[in-house]
Amino acid sequence: MGLKQQDTDFRYPGISYIDYKLLDMDRVLTAFLMRLNHGGAPSRVSRSADLTVDHYAEEMSKKEENRHLFEGFDEETTRRWVESHLIDMVNRGKPTQKIAGLRPLYGYTYRLRNARHSRSYGADEHLYELLRHASAGRDGDTLRLLREFFFSDLNGALGPLTATADVDVETQALISLVEAVKNQVTDTRDNRARMSYPPLLPDAAKLLADDVVRLLYHRRYIPRSVMIDYLKILFAFHLGLYHLRLLKTLPALTAGQIPETQHGFFLDVGGTPNSPSAKLAERSAQTWYARIPDFVRSTYLVKKLDDFARHLHRRGKRVSGAEGPVPVTDLLRLLGPSWTKDRDAFGTFKLTALLESTAADDREREIREIIDLGLDDFTTYVEIVTAYKVNFHRKYLTECLDALLLKNRSGAMIAQPRRGRRRFVLDGRLLEVLLQIALLTPAPGGGLHTAELRVDEFLAILRDRYGLYVDRLPPGDGFDRAAITDHTALRANLNAFVSRLREIGFYSDLSDAYLSQTITPRYVVSTDGTTR
Repeated sequence: MGLKQQDTDFRYPGISYIDYKLLDMDRVLTAFLMRLNHGGAPSRVSRSADLTVDHYAEEMSKKEENRHLFEGFDEETTRRWVESHLIDMVNRGKPTQKIAGLRPLYGYTYRLRNARHSRSYGADEHLYELLRHASAGRDGDTLRLLREFFFSDLNGALGPLTATADVDVETQALISLVEAVKNQVTDTRDNRARMSYPPLLPDAAKLLADDVVRLLYHRRYIPRSVMIDYLKILFAFHLGLYHLRLLKTLPALTAGQIPETQHGFFLDVGGTPNSPSAKLAERSAQTWYARIPDFVRSTYLVKKLDDFARHLHRRGKRVSGAEGPVPVTDLLRLLGPSWTKDRDAFGTFKLTALLESTAADDREREIREIIDLGLDDFTTYVEIVTAYKVNFHRKYLTECLDALLLKNRSGAMIAQPRRGRRRFVLDGRLLEVLLQIALLTPAPGGGLHTAELRVDEFLAILRDRYGLYVDRLPPGDGFDRAAITDHTALRANLNAFVSRLREIGFYSDLSDAYLSQTITPRYVVSTDGTTR
C-alpha cells in the first residue's frame, strides 16, 4: 500500500514556506507583489478566462475606449512586442508554451497573471515573512519602501494611475494596460487565517532587509527595469543563501548542537570549467549539496514533532509559552526526557500504523534493518519515513536550490556545464548588485552615502556579510588549509575578480599596488538619496 500522505507531508513553514520545486523568480516576484499590496495575505482575483497574447494586444490596439492610452499602437506590431517584451511565459518557444502573466515591472501586474501557470510555490510568502519579521534599521520599514517603489511612485494613494517621464516604455505600457482592464478584474484580499512563523535564521532576515534598503537608495537614478532586475537577483540570492544555510543549521539543531555562525562558499570568478579555481568551487558546491539528506531527515523530525505537539494540545498540554505557531526551538524541546513517556506512546501509535500500511512492501528488508537498530519507536518512525522519501526530496530540493541560485542565468551564484558538476560562481550581474549595496556607507549625520572601496575591503565585505570567498578558502565547509597548488588557483581567481570589476565599469587601474586598487561608484549618492 505504501506510505499515507499524513506520514509523508514534508513542508513545515517554521523551517521554510517554500514547497521545494523548480521556481522562476519572475513568478515569485509577481506573487510577492500581490502579498505586498494586501499586507502579506494572498489575493482573490476574478476574471472570466485565462489571458492570451491576443487579449493583451487587443486591449492595446483595438478597443476604442483605450485609444487614449495606446496612441499609435497597430495590432501586429503590438502583438509581437507584447509577446517578446511584456509577457512571462512557461516553456517559451516550445509547443507547450503557456502565458504565466506580465513581467513584474509594476505592482498591479499580478492582477493579469494566469495563476495556474504562474506558481511561486510559497517562495513569495517566505520572502514576505522574512522582511516582515526583520527590522530595516534607520531607514524605516523595508516593506513600506518596496510598496512605495512598486506602487506609490507610479500610483498616488488617491489619484489615477500615472506614468512619469523617467519610467521606461515597457512599464508605461503595463501601467496603461492595468488601467485599461481595471473594470474587468476583481481583486480582493483573502482574509482566511494565516500562521506567521518567526524565521529560523533571524540574522539572515535582517541582512536581506538591510540589503533591500541599501539597494533602493539607488532607485532615483538607476532605470526602473534595471532596478527590478537587481531586486529579483537580490531576492533570489538571499533565498538561496538562506536555504543553503538551513541545510547546515537544521541538522545541527536537531542533533542538540549549537549551529555554527560562520559559513563559507568558494566562488569561481574566472568562469572556465575544469580550471583550478573551478575545481575548488565544485568542491564547495558538492559539500553544501551533500547536506540535503541530513536536512530531509531533520525536516521530517521537526514535522513529526509538530504533529506530536498538536496531539499534546488536543489533550490539553501546552508545548510553548507563546500563543500561535510553535517555533522549531520549542518543538525540539519535545525530544527531552520530560516528554519521553508521551513521545513513546505517540511514536508507537504512528509506527504501528505505518508498518501496517507498508506490509508486504518491496522495501520490507530496508524497514527491518531500521527496526533492528533498536531505536525508540518515534525515532524509528522518522527514520523509515525518511528512508522512503529522501531521494524524492533530494531531487526537488536540488532543483529548487538551483533555481534560487539562478543556475546558468544572469545573476547566478551557481553554474553547471552540460554533463558537468555544479560549482559556485560570481556572475557579473550578481557582482553589480552586491557592489551597489557595498558602496553605500553610513553618513555621520544619518542616512547613507556612496564611498570608494579598496578591492581588499570589498572582498572582506563579501566574506563577512555573506560568506562568499574569492581570494582565500573558507575555514571549513569542505576545506582545510590551502595547499601550494591552491594558492596558485586563488591568485588566478583574484585576478579574474579584478578583471570582472573592470568589465562592469566599477574599477580602473591607477596603481599596481594591491592596497591602492579602489572600486569607484558609478554615481555619487548623498544621504538623501540624490546624486551629483
